[in-house]
Amino acid sequence: MPSLMDCLPGAPWAPGVGRTWASALFGCGLCGLRDRGWDSELTGWGIRRTGIHLLRDNGEMRHIIWDMGGTLVDTYPGVVNALCKAAFGDTTPAHLRETGALTRRSIGHAIETLSASRGVPREDLERAHEELKTRWRTRPAPVMDGARELMARVWEKGGLNLMATHRDRASATMLVTVLGLDLDDMVCAPDGYERKPSPAMNLLLADKYGLDPTQVLCVGDRPIDAVAAARAGMPPALLVSPGTILTLEDPVEGTVVVASLRDLIPFF
Repeated sequence: MPSLMDCLPGAPWAPGVGRTWASALFGCGLCGLRDRGWDSELTGWGIRRTGIHLLRDNGEMRHIIWDMGGTLVDTYPGVVNALCKAAFGDTTPAHLRETGALTRRSIGHAIETLSASRGVPREDLERAHEELKTRWRTRPAPVMDGARELMARVWEKGGLNLMATHRDRASATMLVTVLGLDLDDMVCAPDGYERKPSPAMNLLLADKYGLDPTQVLCVGDRPIDAVAAARAGMPPALLVSPGTILTLEDPVEGTVVVASLRDLIPFF
């Protein structure tokens, strides 16, 4: 059995050389670390996590409730670039990193913070975001790598691909349509539902289709996605891109963290 150190990026067989420690540790399908009990706190690499990983890659999952931006669709690069240019007037690496860190909490938070710190009218930042969404009608943000394969596996097993997103319905519908993502259903918070970390949208979808919560994998990219899943009694999975610093201040027992959506295929 490989040791903890073997799972660090750069190990000869490590799943994805260059991943953060967090991604390699909690998403490793080789060493089985996620199936062991942990009673410690890891902070040196930007992630705090305690608890026991209970979810196993033995095909026990049946359905997925997807988050959209940063999970099903790779929207963040475009959003970060647009807001960075509007706030700083350029897209230097340092400014992109600063903007990107803010968007990891939420786009609204990024707009509010950049407006205050840079003295840029909030309306200018919101306009930049809206113009980006307009461009997506003809040049959409790409589907996240591995998403189509994971969706296909869910359907192959007779499950549903659902989505719970904070994005407005018009924008969400436009993106899934132009990208050819034939989701079974979606719920959008702006339609009048509580935003994550509330479990409201997840519970609505489960109740509507009579789903067993223990068979619904909720896939997102932010801690609030994991919290919303846990509050709905559903197992959570987080997609963490290599190099991303992610802090789970409220650890969710059973969270699986992966660097590729393909790592989730064995769960179905």
